Amino acid sequence: MAHINLVKLSAGTENVDELARWQRTRRAQTADGKPRHVTRMWPKRADEILTGGSIYWVVKGLIQCRQRILRLDPVEGADGITRCAIVLEEGLIRTRPAQRRPFQGWRYLAPEDSPADLPESRQAEDALPPELSAALSEIGVV
Repeated sequence: MAHINLVKLSAGTENVDELARWQRTRRAQTADGKPRHVTRMWPKRADEILTGGSIYWVVKGLIQCRQRILRLDPVEGADGITRCAIVLEEGLIRTRPAQRRPFQGWRYLAPEDSPADLPESRQAEDALPPELSAALSEIGVV
């Protein structure tokens, strides 16, 4: 079975380093120390996500990184409502920037529509300012 990815806004995050810092906080982790993102809805295409899918993070209007999705855990909120914890592989993999308009929740992202990972030699580079990165992405130079 082919996999499918998710794309999600990293609300309130200014850059990839900030997202990484947040994921290292206890509040953003599972009991076994894995980073997670809790969402209201359970993905209908869970089987396809769990066969190699990643979550692509939108930071400041651009997909800038991704993480492989390890599992989906049910988690009950203080309000008694069961939600979906998307449990992620540790570490962010920087991708070629790709513009995304604001949206709520998450969206499915086909592998062929997903931005490529940056080469290993560029993973540790400081990110360009979002405006410059968006302009370069728009003209196909990244």
